[in-house]
Amino acid sequence: MTLARLQQLRSRIAALGLDGFIVPRADEYLGEYVPPRAERLAWLTGFTGSAGLAVALADDAALFTDGRYILQAGAQLDPAAFRVVHITEEPPPAWIAARARRIGYDPWLFSADGIARYAEAGLEMVPLTVNPIDGLWTNQPAAPCAAVSPHPVEIAGRSAADKRRDAAAMLRKEGQDCCVLTDPASINWLLNIRGGDIPFTPIALGYAVLHADARLDLYMDPRKLDDATRDWLGADVTCYPLTAFAGGLVALGGRRVRVDPATAPAAIAEALRPAGAAVLPGGDPCVLPKACKNATEQACTRAAHGRDAVALCRFLHWLDNSTGQTEISAATQLLAFRAEVEGFHSESFPAISGAGEHGAIIHYRVTPESDRAIGADEVYLIDSGAQYPDGTTDVTRTIWTGPGLPPAELCGRFTRVLQGHIALARTVFPQGVAGPHLDAIARRPLWAAGLDYDHGTGHGVGLFLSVHEGPAGLSRAARPVPIAAGMILSDEPGFYAPGQYGIRLENLLLVQPAEFPDTKRSFLRFETLTLAPFDRRLIDVALLAPAERDWLDAYHARVLREVGPGLDPVVLAWLTEACRPLG
Repeated sequence: MTLARLQQLRSRIAALGLDGFIVPRADEYLGEYVPPRAERLAWLTGFTGSAGLAVALADDAALFTDGRYILQAGAQLDPAAFRVVHITEEPPPAWIAARARRIGYDPWLFSADGIARYAEAGLEMVPLTVNPIDGLWTNQPAAPCAAVSPHPVEIAGRSAADKRRDAAAMLRKEGQDCCVLTDPASINWLLNIRGGDIPFTPIALGYAVLHADARLDLYMDPRKLDDATRDWLGADVTCYPLTAFAGGLVALGGRRVRVDPATAPAAIAEALRPAGAAVLPGGDPCVLPKACKNATEQACTRAAHGRDAVALCRFLHWLDNSTGQTEISAATQLLAFRAEVEGFHSESFPAISGAGEHGAIIHYRVTPESDRAIGADEVYLIDSGAQYPDGTTDVTRTIWTGPGLPPAELCGRFTRVLQGHIALARTVFPQGVAGPHLDAIARRPLWAAGLDYDHGTGHGVGLFLSVHEGPAGLSRAARPVPIAAGMILSDEPGFYAPGQYGIRLENLLLVQPAEFPDTKRSFLRFETLTLAPFDRRLIDVALLAPAERDWLDAYHARVLREVGPGLDPVVLAWLTEACRPLG
């Protein structure tokens, strides 16, 4: 089927006089997570990972993805149709330029910056008014239309009117008349609303134009907005159907319009310039204040993580005392425990539940076809999270199933990953340091043994928004955005032995000011939000330095102290042993 679809696409692009066509995993909002209607990459290739891009040429085709998904792509793709290429080792612009010249693309699925990289490689990039896949995908799902609901100020910490005034003041300061907002997470944060258009990510899809006087034009399917929600938005927010957005852009002719070239679809500027608007490159004004959680949001997310920890510890106890489970049954049980937690809304992403060799597939997604038993004396990796109205969680634990003792080499590698995790969690750093500067801290213990992992060390996390949030990230490839107080970042070093097992240890960290009374320079530190024990059976205590042992003992004591009161006596007894100080 994949090869047949590829051939159909080739016929379409040949008829358009093109050498090829690029199919990203993206929707018209350029988010990481997309609704079923936008899963064009999966429809064409069969690849279901959350990061990838396909290139279809007349006599060649490739799927580009990063280290998280290389193994998955190899398993899902038809080799007769697509080859798998590591996106950082062989970037798509250079790969295409060596084989073709005139390439079509959907300007709603690429940012201006993204397309510029292809043009810089000498390619002639041709924007298409209609995506050819949409004409081939006969049963393409309808656009999502979930109801929008208010996000209370008691959780948001600030009114939407205050947020709009601050963002508008930024526009006035920079001499801009308005800003086109294309990231639904920014719009949902700015207006204190949430939705259900994206699985696992409680946002409503739409566009907005924020004016310098703090008025806002919201373009969204009117069926999502009932009278109560319209009242919540207030008189300064004017609602228009999404179909009116093109006309709304034309109406901005003659004005100075801020557009983010890194995150806005290229089609936005392509519509504004012919209308006579001055397109001014500038970052989304909501991104940084959204990432820096205020005091109310911080208190709320602590509470959400505390409740989530009870479910997670119940699961770890259950797993330790269960036999005959599979990857699916374990993930289902964890979801059942979370469903009993006050305020549970949904998972924050499909749980990565991988036993043995499946744990080495960094973003493995179990299916009924791939489901396997969790056997004795092997490694089981569970990466999961939840959405609550007051917080979003994301946690990974790697577990030895027993009953035998784990191999010494495995314990050594687990401990090195743990050492990297602890090193990052303990780091104190001056204000102005960015994510790429900190990434190496978590890798150093692995590097010392000639080991590494092929993914970033951490990502930002939203509050009842996306589990992956910018602008900061802990990765060599991340933009050098300074880390700021109030950001929530994951700390998740790992190690993966293909065909054998995977190790990843993840907590969420909240950035806080670090007080040094004898210096005037501002420093930052991390507060750990996630509360769950690490599997002591896999720890080689002899490798740990005294400071690392002290950190781990203090962390486990905190887990027991804060989570224990929410557990029944049987689970509490298990947790007490799991959090016992290292011998």
